[in-house]
Amino acid sequence: MTETTPCRLRYAMVGGGHGAFIGAVHRHAIALDGLAELAAGALSSTAEKAIASGRALGLADEHNHGSWQRLLETELKRAPEERIDAVVIVTPTDSHFPIAQAFAGAGFNVVCDKPLVHTREQADTLVAAVARAGTVFGVTYNYTGYPMVRQAREMVRSGALGAVRKVVVEYNQGWLATALEATGNKQAGWRTDPARSGIAGALGDIGSHAENLVSTVTGLEIEELIADLGALVTGRALDDDASMLLRFKGGARGVLVASQINAGMENDLRLRVAGELGTLEWRQEDPNRLVHHRRDGAAEILTRGSPWLGEAARRAVRLPSGHPEGFIEAFANVYRGIFADIRARGAGKVADPIDADYPRVEDGARGVRFIECAVASSAARRWQPFPPSGK
Repeated sequence: MTETTPCRLRYAMVGGGHGAFIGAVHRHAIALDGLAELAAGALSSTAEKAIASGRALGLADEHNHGSWQRLLETELKRAPEERIDAVVIVTPTDSHFPIAQAFAGAGFNVVCDKPLVHTREQADTLVAAVARAGTVFGVTYNYTGYPMVRQAREMVRSGALGAVRKVVVEYNQGWLATALEATGNKQAGWRTDPARSGIAGALGDIGSHAENLVSTVTGLEIEELIADLGALVTGRALDDDASMLLRFKGGARGVLVASQINAGMENDLRLRVAGELGTLEWRQEDPNRLVHHRRDGAAEILTRGSPWLGEAARRAVRLPSGHPEGFIEAFANVYRGIFADIRARGAGKVADPIDADYPRVEDGARGVRFIECAVASSAARRWQPFPPSGK
């Protein structure tokens, strides 16, 4: 028998044109496995720039659009078998909702950058739209794609640590230690602008990653939190520093820090999960190692690519042990899960849950509730109950 390779999926990208850092990251990650190809786009909010960006990436004129509305209109006119298989949204947060709502409502699979949207009402609307359509909706919390994060998840949830007692997650950066937005920097400009970024700055940008990492690895649900958000750079409208205490259902406690004013620091995301029987530690800047501190015994350093790792971690490995993997590969693992789900649903099947391992629209919606809860707590200076989904 001759094994045939499935045809590559076709995706469109909204945003991510010339000068946009994260759009290129998404394209590189998608290209890593050769499972999908860029087939259409509306790559900027400015029509002229969008067209120029698409041409630079080799898009034919009939698939290269000056607006996302034109992209959607054109795709809907095509025969179903000729349409894109998914749309990838990598625009600033203020435009996520109208774009995602329009494409999801039209029955397209959607991938959206985080934070998902500005408000929980918008998030709930998207969750409902995806449920009605039965389509795939992935949210690119890319740190969930690291093999050792998946190993930590398996160890925690299998009981290797016993009952979880304490979780500490920190995400420290230094790129906004000065008023970078005043210099014309594009990223700093929109991320510090309430009209575009929403009600949160550092909390939304990197705090949402921290919350998602805790939820992914531990499965714990926040019961209540108390937060202290501040803008420590003079004149800044949104928080650039966030600290909070967490109480989880079941009694575990947590600490979460998300700060972008730690001068000299780069991308220092780290997680510590302590249970009755031991503690796990992981750092994004050293992502191929997971340290397991045993209560009764020597500490163990688990490394990516080792044969004794769990199935989810082994499937996420791309290179032999000792050959470093990192950011792009983790991003690609998230996309591999999304595409596996799209392909399975297209064939009328249910995907293998390890193959289809990616953050869903519900995870993005919980992240929006987390942001709103923390902002409300900081404003009121008190413990704030964590709102359940759909209420």
